[in-house]
Amino acid sequence: MKFLELVLRNFGPYCGKQVINLNPEIDEENSRPIILLGGMNGGGKTTLMDAIRLALYGHRAQCSTRGNLSYSDFLTQCVNSHTDPVEKTRIELVFEHIENDKPAKYRVVRTWDKNPKDGKDHLGILDANEWLDTALANIWDEYIENLLPLGISNLFLFDGEQVKELAEQEIPPPIVVEAISGLLGLELAERLAVDLEILVNRKRKEIADIKYLANLEEIENRLKEQQKEYDASTLLLTSLQEKLKEVELHQQLLVDKFISEGGKIAGERSQLEKQKSEITASAEKTRQVMCELAADILPLALIEPLLNQTYTQGEKELHIQEAKIAHDLLVARDKRLLDLIHNLALGDDKVDKIKHFINQENQSLEETTTKQPWLLTDTETLHQLDNIIRHHLRTAKNNAEDKLNILQTKEEEIITLERQIQTAASPEDYQRLVDELQQAQEQVAKAKASWEITKRRLDELDSNIRNTKKELENYTEKNIDRQNKEHIIYSAAKVQDTLKIFREKLTLRKLNKLEVEVTECFRYLLHKSDLVHRVAIDTNTFSLSLYDLQGKPVPKHRLSAGEKQLLAIAFLWGLARVSGRRLPVAIDTPLGRLDSSHRGNLVERYFPSASHQVILLSTDTEIGKPEVETLRENEAIAREYLLKYDSSTRQTTIQPGYFF
Repeated sequence: MKFLELVLRNFGPYCGKQVINLNPEIDEENSRPIILLGGMNGGGKTTLMDAIRLALYGHRAQCSTRGNLSYSDFLTQCVNSHTDPVEKTRIELVFEHIENDKPAKYRVVRTWDKNPKDGKDHLGILDANEWLDTALANIWDEYIENLLPLGISNLFLFDGEQVKELAEQEIPPPIVVEAISGLLGLELAERLAVDLEILVNRKRKEIADIKYLANLEEIENRLKEQQKEYDASTLLLTSLQEKLKEVELHQQLLVDKFISEGGKIAGERSQLEKQKSEITASAEKTRQVMCELAADILPLALIEPLLNQTYTQGEKELHIQEAKIAHDLLVARDKRLLDLIHNLALGDDKVDKIKHFINQENQSLEETTTKQPWLLTDTETLHQLDNIIRHHLRTAKNNAEDKLNILQTKEEEIITLERQIQTAASPEDYQRLVDELQQAQEQVAKAKASWEITKRRLDELDSNIRNTKKELENYTEKNIDRQNKEHIIYSAAKVQDTLKIFREKLTLRKLNKLEVEVTECFRYLLHKSDLVHRVAIDTNTFSLSLYDLQGKPVPKHRLSAGEKQLLAIAFLWGLARVSGRRLPVAIDTPLGRLDSSHRGNLVERYFPSASHQVILLSTDTEIGKPEVETLRENEAIAREYLLKYDSSTRQTTIQPGYFF
């Protein structure tokens, strides 16, 4: 499928006739995928998306500005304010697709007055020759469902808000869940199950005796009421869940405020002051021990070099005393030695050498003994001095150093506690913070209680519904003649079981394929290729889970806002690829909250590859000058338009070209 042209007349801010050529083909041989439309916020970009949806789906279109309006009021709202009352508002969408292996072109035309009759528009379908095809217009809803089903249209026609919502929520929003269900074929299985239930009930009525029919209808009516209440309770539970999340978030904000403004410390003030008092007392004890050390031997550490000199001098004087004692003995021995040498009749030269040697030794000894001692110490005193220097003084120094380190640590702890106490909130602010926090806690408690009550009621209704269905089945088994049609009821039950199994297996098979596609798309868009190795999709909620190369979960909060948005785009891209449909993609405000690297990946990798036709509606800050130049250099842009908005007239005109 390929959009060729969009024509607007008096639609939204577009006054008069405005024509946009959407054909991606530049000529017969060349085509480029991107149709780029630029416009400022409020200039009519979203209106173009609504126009495409409205042209295709009419009253079923999920337009952004419709809200809870009726279709008639919505059509009236879409009429340009400057339109003449007699003029009609008109939307035309020309598209081409392959039909019976041949290209077929149609022009979808919707027109309406400012106050449309019966709340409807007029639909016309023109073929390639601009001939009105009334037969096709009559079955248009069924026809377009085969080309681009409404359930999956949001995978191909989406905006930045949808991506933002998908990125911020753990569980995909209902509009995406609906698209996934349509894509996986789950709606068909559920519709078949409902149709079978209707068929079974019809057959029960057909074969029930008249006397039991009233009871059967009573049970069925009770089941309908229970189901109705169950659906209402489900909606209420969803609303309460959102309310609970909101008040829990508010409570967390107040907790953070309570801590940041000193409320927590104020609540712990007495404990902190007690702790400070204990540490101060301990520090004082340490100072007392240091005073005792200072009163003992420790002051001698101040003159330790002098003590070492004294010890050295004492050793020298003891050596001199020993030398004096030995001097006289050596002199007598030398005399006997010389007498012996004379008696041995040695040569005079040898005797002279011996005498010379003895004289030198004696002279050296005399020089030593002539030094006068002044310290006059003894061996015992010198030993005590050595013991003081080597043992007692060293031990005292080590003890003092340890105590000093302990004292320094305690003083630092005291300073830290004093700083904490100083940051504590005042009593008035503390009471205000406590009151706010208590009020938030009460709100959370009330919201949680309401949620739990509704959840219990929902469980009770679910149990009642199961019991009523069982009662209905038992009633059928006991009170209905099943001779002619019991095989239908029996077979329907088996078919429903088969449908349940089919749905589960179909979900698993298609989700496995979807997981592969989403993982591939996300890793292709993400510049940090090692962050996520696999993306898993829950079979019940369709929520996404991320895993790294080792198979460990990667929490979503580790992703930046831009990475979450890339994950959402990869999810939508993967869904579109799994659909197997060759359809155009239209994206409104595509680059919100993305940094430069992620924006570059999206511009270079996603836009040119998203589809054979990609319609981008952007502001000048999203696809700026660098981005548009990159797309032009890569020859990805087929056509460029600028939505020129005049604030004085509040009208928009479509001009060729882009902002830059």
